[in-house]
Amino acid sequence: MISGVSSGAIAGVLYGYGYSPEEILKLIKELSVFHVMRPVFGKSGLLHLEEVEKLYNKYLGSQLKFEDLKIPVVVSATEMNEGVTAYFSTGEVIKPLLASSAVPILYQPILFNGKTLNDGGLLNNLPIEPLHNNCDVKIAVHVNPVNHQARVISLRGMIERTLMLAINSNVKLRLNQCDLLLEPQELKSYRLISFRKADEIFDVGYRYAMHMERFIRQLVNK
Repeated sequence: MISGVSSGAIAGVLYGYGYSPEEILKLIKELSVFHVMRPVFGKSGLLHLEEVEKLYNKYLGSQLKFEDLKIPVVVSATEMNEGVTAYFSTGEVIKPLLASSAVPILYQPILFNGKTLNDGGLLNNLPIEPLHNNCDVKIAVHVNPVNHQARVISLRGMIERTLMLAINSNVKLRLNQCDLLLEPQELKSYRLISFRKADEIFDVGYRYAMHMERFIRQLVNK
């Protein structure tokens, strides 16, 4: 079972659908940063996710439902009006998936089933709660370690830094509920929108996972 938020939700849904990690990397690289970063004025977010939605529709189908996935997946988003985490595991996939990575202020919120949704990491960037009583072993994957040598020199940088610190704060609260944490420290030197460095980031994650393989196997074998 996979419970994911933001980039974890994207990877989780694509993997649950049947794509391999290598195929997922290829799909993400198809998405031009210039399309993702196209501004939208006069809205409650500066940027839109239309191109991202087109990519999801192309490779997952616009009518995909959670019940169609080969592996159970739970996607998390933040309900902005109520100020709570919303979990999605049944019905339509695409809208909740878009909402899960719609960073507040930067991206327009997603309106779905009467809810105003943004990035789930704002309140819960380690959504382990849906796994309770459903999994014998809970492995947490966190790919946004804090870079304590960072220097903020722009408004966009300030927004990214604010989100990063908020994310890490709520992750710490849930670490004691996990059996194992995978957190590649090399990733702290990459920005949240380092699309052009996707291959490097993929390689960092792969090498770290292989380094931790023996610990994963020990847990599973128990």
